[in-house]
Amino acid sequence: MPRTAVKRVTAADVARSLGLSRATVGFVLNDTPGQTIPEATRERVLAEAKRLGYRANSAAQALASGRSRIILLVLPDWPLEYSMRSHLDEASLVLDQAGYSLVTMTPHPGGQARPLWETLRPDVVLGMMPFDAQRIEEIRATGVQHVIPPTPAGENGTAGDLGFADGPRLQVEHLVERGRTRLAFARSDDPRIADLVSQRRALAAKTLADRTGDGLLAEAAVSPSNAGATVAEWIAAGVDGVIAYNDEIAALVLGAALRAGIQVPEDLAIIGHDDTPVAQLVVPSLSSVRIDSAGLGRYLAALALSAATGAAPPAAGPETDAQLVIRETT
Repeated sequence: MPRTAVKRVTAADVARSLGLSRATVGFVLNDTPGQTIPEATRERVLAEAKRLGYRANSAAQALASGRSRIILLVLPDWPLEYSMRSHLDEASLVLDQAGYSLVTMTPHPGGQARPLWETLRPDVVLGMMPFDAQRIEEIRATGVQHVIPPTPAGENGTAGDLGFADGPRLQVEHLVERGRTRLAFARSDDPRIADLVSQRRALAAKTLADRTGDGLLAEAAVSPSNAGATVAEWIAAGVDGVIAYNDEIAALVLGAALRAGIQVPEDLAIIGHDDTPVAQLVVPSLSSVRIDSAGLGRYLAALALSAATGAAPPAAGPETDAQLVIRETT
């Protein structure tokens, strides 16, 4: 049988039930400032609205006010790892406390879904990575007033200028300070994060060249199926330190080294990135680079709120800095 549509309870229904004017009920339900509604009347309206199951029509309110109180965060097509989940949770909490909803979307290559900035009409569209010029034009064409970053990738700096992109430099400098200069870079083979892996690898190579004049001795995409063979090749080539793209890759290198009887860190020092729980759980524990993911989430939320409300934008403070965490593998 076809489902019967449930009629939405409106402010007019509440007004009719109480014998009050639609305007009076509207003032109460919308909490309209500057109105002198008796407290007893206000309580009657709210109680009746609750009894009837009234829910505010957010679409109509957004149309009337020009604000949806929605922040749309456009994510890159990356795996949803620990760090990403952590700062999304924090950003959502901060925005919720300010009366805004965080909605995320991930555009996929060849995807046919209609972009959420067209259907939600968010107050702010915030990109985890800079948009290209065409995408910014498409978003603004839908009436979105605030796009962050406001300029295309490569113009006036990017998110990569913030301290949380500086992890590979800390990884290399730490290993060099430990006397390790024959370094290998262990990367992920996930094609979705190829650009990010490439950025971290490039910064690691540049830092090593600046500090020692040498390049990376080796590099490889490390997976459970090839970790043992890769580490064996690196040791044979004289590698004495490994810079891993993240802690999961570092853990694969560590496991392969230990199975081969290689002493860590005496024969091979290993450092990860992101300081996820796995870094503390493995034995020996992994040195890593800590990103304050919760702090990054708060920063992103503050950035969006500043655009939505006209408040001063936040400074990129200490919460966005990368920090070295030294443990047993170095």
